[in-house]
Amino acid sequence: MKKILLVEDDPNLGLLLQDYLQLKGKFEVVLCTDGEEGLHAFTKQSYDLLILDVMMPKKDGFTLGKDIRKINPQVPIIFATAKGMIEDKTEAFTLGGDDYITKPFRIEELLLRINALLKRTENTGKKEEALPTRFKIGRYDFDYSTQVIAIDGTQQKLSTKEAELLRLLCLKKNEVLTREEALLHIWHDDNYFNGRSMDVFLSKIRKYLKDDPSVEIINVHGKGYKLLVN
Repeated sequence: MKKILLVEDDPNLGLLLQDYLQLKGKFEVVLCTDGEEGLHAFTKQSYDLLILDVMMPKKDGFTLGKDIRKINPQVPIIFATAKGMIEDKTEAFTLGGDDYITKPFRIEELLLRINALLKRTENTGKKEEALPTRFKIGRYDFDYSTQVIAIDGTQQKLSTKEAELLRLLCLKKNEVLTREEALLHIWHDDNYFNGRSMDVFLSKIRKYLKDDPSVEIINVHGKGYKLLVN
């Protein structure tokens, strides 16, 4: 049975979601009512997926997500927010979120998103086992399995999406990685918003690689990006 951590400060909604997901989804659901309680619960046991409300007392969902990503970069996270601003959606993905859902939402839609995300995570893990996980990028060493890049004894931990994007660039080193290919592989949707989110991750990756002038990620107009190593 898959285990879900649900962090929702509205007790009525939280209990409703917990009962529905346990009954219809056949999940084990642990419910917490604020961010601090949620972080404590996360450190006590392992979960297959997290649902984090954004607007919460003590510790908001984005801060909680950031704290969780420091502990576990892999566990799938769905952010639930009453906000519809594109800045909030960008924040959700920048922090390593895998999906978001805007309140009010139908519980059936949430269950569909959960099942799709769990299936996607399982399939991705199986497919990528055969692909390389270690790469040499100029003076940098990149270990995809640990999501770490290192140079001259200095290490930088990457978020899940940063690691996935850098790996795609490495697999096509000195070749064009199209925007569509990257978006469909990582976000599974090449819409405008996801494109904006990917640009944020690319900017961060460029900063991580700035200490080796022989390494460069260039924009290929109208096509995508290319990792160049001279």
